[in-house]
Amino acid sequence: MRETRAGLGYGLAAYLLWGAFPFYFGLITMVGPLEVVPWRVGATLLFSAVLVSLTRRWGRVGAILRNRRQLGWFALSALLLYANWQIFIIGVMTGHVLETSLGYFINPLFTILIGVIFRREKLSRLQWLAVGIAGVGVLVSAIAYGQFPWIAIGISLSFGLYGAVHKYAGEDVDGITGLTIETMVTVPVGIVQGVIVALTVGLNAFSFGPGIAALVLASGLVTAIPLILFGESARRLPLAYIGFLQFLTPILSFLYGYFVAGESMSVGRWIGFLAVWIAITILIIDMVIQLRRSPQVTLNTAPIPLD
Repeated sequence: MRETRAGLGYGLAAYLLWGAFPFYFGLITMVGPLEVVPWRVGATLLFSAVLVSLTRRWGRVGAILRNRRQLGWFALSALLLYANWQIFIIGVMTGHVLETSLGYFINPLFTILIGVIFRREKLSRLQWLAVGIAGVGVLVSAIAYGQFPWIAIGISLSFGLYGAVHKYAGEDVDGITGLTIETMVTVPVGIVQGVIVALTVGLNAFSFGPGIAALVLASGLVTAIPLILFGESARRLPLAYIGFLQFLTPILSFLYGYFVAGESMSVGRWIGFLAVWIAITILIIDMVIQLRRSPQVTLNTAPIPLD
């Protein structure tokens, strides 16, 4: 139970910080979304290298780099994370914050289904009801958009799969070491993308004054902290619990998109979002009921047999 409480604390902090990301990246919308991610990856690697040096964990990093199988899983999780970053940044910087919010609302349900499929975690009738209602809500939202909500679906798929793969690859790896490995893998991708941007539209992150430049470079710090917290949480909690915590992020994103960015909400979109929120309420009620019935339950955190 001590590990469970710690996992909940780490997860709560991670998802609250992620929920504040639209506020942060909304400040640097003048920088191209395809340019931000390479800078973000480079800054994250620098920050991670400093942390690894201060905590003397280079031996752990080297051990993973020599383990081809584990490095392969980390490479897969890193590419999924990179894709999630890019899709999210595109959504925020092109005025689709509400769609990113929808994606993160869908993501916990996708994470829960991964737990059912790969971990054989059992869902109650209320949980299945919640998943069904949310599915209908997503369908209604897609119809209301008038086009396939690729940002929402891309976010939910990439981060849902990232959570599962990361849990399998790094359940016995601390958050700092795991983040360092994942960032090292994606740096070459970021370099190639940065070169392409430089040769086509040009790099302009440092063309808007020192304030914007500082925010772009600090994105590595604001990226690393919640990922480290998430890594510590994923080591201690089953996927179903992580799925519940993930609802914090889209709530904050929705509030930013609707009240700060002023994005419009049609009747169809409201119906879709309300359906998802009803599903969230059902999941929370069911979780409270289960905790009251089995307050001393021991959580199964065995690796997900993805292979």
